[in-house]
Amino acid sequence: MQRDSDQRETHTPDIQPASTTVTATALGSWPGTDPAEATRIIRGELGDPHLPFLVELPARGPGADALGRTAALLVDLAVDVQPHGWRLVPRPGKDHRRAVSLLGQDINALADVAGVEERPGKALKVSLRGPLSLAAGLYLHSGERALSDAGARRELLQSLAAGAADFVARVREAVPGADIIVQLDEPDIADVLGGTIPTASGYRTLRSVPASEVSSAWQQMIEALSGAGAAQTVLRLPEAARSGALRAGAQSPFALALGAGADGAALPAEGLTGRDWEGIAEAVEGGRSIWLGVLPVPGGDNGNTANTEPRQVKALVQDVLRPWSKIGLPATALPALRLTPAGDLADASPSSARRVLSRLTQTAEALTQVAAEG
Repeated sequence: MQRDSDQRETHTPDIQPASTTVTATALGSWPGTDPAEATRIIRGELGDPHLPFLVELPARGPGADALGRTAALLVDLAVDVQPHGWRLVPRPGKDHRRAVSLLGQDINALADVAGVEERPGKALKVSLRGPLSLAAGLYLHSGERALSDAGARRELLQSLAAGAADFVARVREAVPGADIIVQLDEPDIADVLGGTIPTASGYRTLRSVPASEVSSAWQQMIEALSGAGAAQTVLRLPEAARSGALRAGAQSPFALALGAGADGAALPAEGLTGRDWEGIAEAVEGGRSIWLGVLPVPGGDNGNTANTEPRQVKALVQDVLRPWSKIGLPATALPALRLTPAGDLADASPSSARRVLSRLTQTAEALTQVAAEG
């Protein structure tokens, strides 16, 4: 989609967003080790129309991390922990069983908390590591990354698609009647496409994975999740700066995600270029959802209040409206946005993480008012 500078100021497409409300969510990880307490906080802060999520508490150790948590879903494949990371093994051991148990605890805590709510909410988000980043993070018995082997990539994709479908079904049982929205995290995708993932030795890099294979893998995941009852699948993609790993002329992960049928994409706002915003405008005009990481993640409670106090609502609103209007999108299209932190919250203090959610919902409400005023 090409627009000259005049078009950017005057282009006002007739966009009818699916919602009239700008909403907020977070990306999954949360500080602490108590899933019930974390679930209560998240669901309290992100009540309708916002999007609460199944909590992920990496502070509990291996198996509670994003990679181990997703590996626990694999069907007919098992993993264990080695000094270099998670490794595929012939049969489940204590590491695999621990990851399965921790995920079960999180789902049970969700069911318990939601079960006593008067109004449990209309939707819930779950997060998974996407198939390409999963293959980049898991190691074969030989010690090399699973990404290095095309056969291993195919086997992982099939196993993950089956396990993710079962996961969605389990979560739907925990929160009956709620729409399940799946966030597929692909933090390594720019390096996967650009051929910059290091080998186990670190002396060279793995061959890039073709864009056609990436698109096909995402499409298979989206179809499996949809078939299991997921209402939407959104691809979470890395910051724009890492797209420098891509070869000149290569399709961006954002374009590949939308081409594969994703219902939207989660992108950090910082560093987005004019070309990125062109893609966002095209996605919004096509009825897709954009999850925009507008709020920098604060640090832990270390005595520095500058690290713990979130950016103010007025400033955040302007951070969104400035590029939004520049690209020619109307205010009435703002409900295509879902606001998120710029990154994960696991390293923030619990109080800072809670303030982040509060600030996001306040900003979403302010933008909803702007949209209503047209």
